Formats: sequence, C-alpha cells, structure tokens
Amino acid sequence: MADAVDREHVYESGMAVSPGLTACSLCVGETLGDTDTASGGQLERLRRLEARGVTRLTLSECLDECNRGDVIVVRPTASSRGRVARPVWLERVAGDELTEDLAMWLAAGGPGHAPMPRSFDSRLINRSKRPPA
Repeated sequence: MADAVDREHVYESGMAVSPGLTACSLCVGETLGDTDTASGGQLERLRRLEARGVTRLTLSECLDECNRGDVIVVRPTASSRGRVARPVWLERVAGDELTEDLAMWLAAGGPGHAPMPRSFDSRLINRSKRPPA
C-alpha cells in the first residue's frame, strides 16, 4: 500500500512531479566501501529516498564514469525541463549527511527549482560538450 501512495506523489496525471535520480549500480557504495555501517549501504539510502516519495530512482548498469565512485544523475522534473533545467551529474555522494542534503534538494524540486546544495560543489561532474577550440 505504501508503494501506491508514493507513486501517487511521484506521478500526477501520468507526469513526473518529483525529480528523478539515476545511480550507477556498479559503483554505488564505492566511496564508503566496507566502512559504511548502514544496513544495505548507499544503495539502500537511495531506495529510502524513493520510498519517501522525493524521487524516482533508476539504476543503470553503468554511467560510463568508472574512474569515479557513487555516480548519480539528478534529473529535473518535466516542468523544470520545460524551463531549460538540465540533469546534474555528481560523484562521491555517499553517507548519511550527503544523502540527506540530496533528499532536501530533491524535496525542494531539484534542478531548475532549487539551488544545488553547496556540499555538492566539489562533487559536480562537468558533462558539457564543448566544441574544440
């Protein structure tokens, strides 16, 4: 029953109203590794965000950023994409504190709705395609 309630919050009239979150299933949990004391580790933290209704979690087999750890992509809502918001790529987002920063940003609307938390400044992955000079 909780799944139905969460899905109603995440989707309204078939349209996503919560930001999406894509995590690399191969590197989730790499940053903390064996030192992570949370049951289920970082993947379980991300699953709890979805259960809280603040995001739609998608696991990707690989995000092609293998030299980094705990790579996630925060995807804007459909309404934010209409305002030119773009997905935000982050690395090394792991642990309770950073996951809670992520949860607060997602709950506030994520990219295009709320400013990115400062704790992510050094974790930002620049994926822009720049033409050669």
